[in-house]
Amino acid sequence: MAPSKSEARILLQKAEKKAASSAGWFSSATTKFEEAGDLFQQAANAFKLEKSFVDAGDAFSKEAECREKCKENNDAANAWWNASKAYKQGDRPDLAVEALSQTVTYLTKAGRFRQAADREKDIAQIHLQRGDLPRACESYERAGEWYQQEDANAMANGCFKDAADLHAQIDQFPQAIARYEQVADQSLQSNLTKYSVKEYWLRSGLCALANTDSVTAKRNLQKYETLDPSFMTTREAKLLAALIEAVEGSDLEAFATACRDYDQVMRLDNWKTTILLKIKKTIDEEPGLT
Repeated sequence: MAPSKSEARILLQKAEKKAASSAGWFSSATTKFEEAGDLFQQAANAFKLEKSFVDAGDAFSKEAECREKCKENNDAANAWWNASKAYKQGDRPDLAVEALSQTVTYLTKAGRFRQAADREKDIAQIHLQRGDLPRACESYERAGEWYQQEDANAMANGCFKDAADLHAQIDQFPQAIARYEQVADQSLQSNLTKYSVKEYWLRSGLCALANTDSVTAKRNLQKYETLDPSFMTTREAKLLAALIEAVEGSDLEAFATACRDYDQVMRLDNWKTTILLKIKKTIDEEPGLT
């Protein structure tokens, strides 16, 4: 005896049958797809109850296609968004990104850039989890620009900072420096965020050194002091100044001492440790800089 179909499968079958049916004398194609969309949505939710998340994502995707045929763009965007969440639960990040991209398209067409930025940030995080740093970087920057358009400056700065970190990790140091300085300039405009500029400027300086450009690092350090004279009293500025001197003198011992002294007080995070190792490698490879 064949096993009985689950409620979700029964609803899915009804939805597919409705979507494939011919419009009757007293109904239109729009009505047909509206009804099919409702059934696909019900099937998707039933699949979620069964924890069949990929099937749920597929059903939400079919719902979205029905909404599109009815020109119900807001409902289509919501259906794609629901599909992306189901695919994430089902461990299909590739399909989640595709569904989120569809959501973003509808949101931007409707001028809902704040919500589009939220979804683009979700895409960035999926790319990051998959180890695709260049695409994550692109999505963070796109999200940041949309947040900025909506005057959500704190959210924008968070995305631009994340993008800068990734630029540095894939050795795109000039782009990283530009983003760190952009975020620092924005942060200087508010007393609530002014305290954070020392971190951004330190990261910018480290990127210049990792790019074997101590001249730019030194010039930028002087520029940062002009923008905020108190910066030179911070541990971040002192570390950067010590590192510039160590790099220019090819002094590995001084380099190690500067890193150790800072770490004993502030603790070096994984990003700084990674970039510092890149800087150290430049000293190892070019010992004759003096």
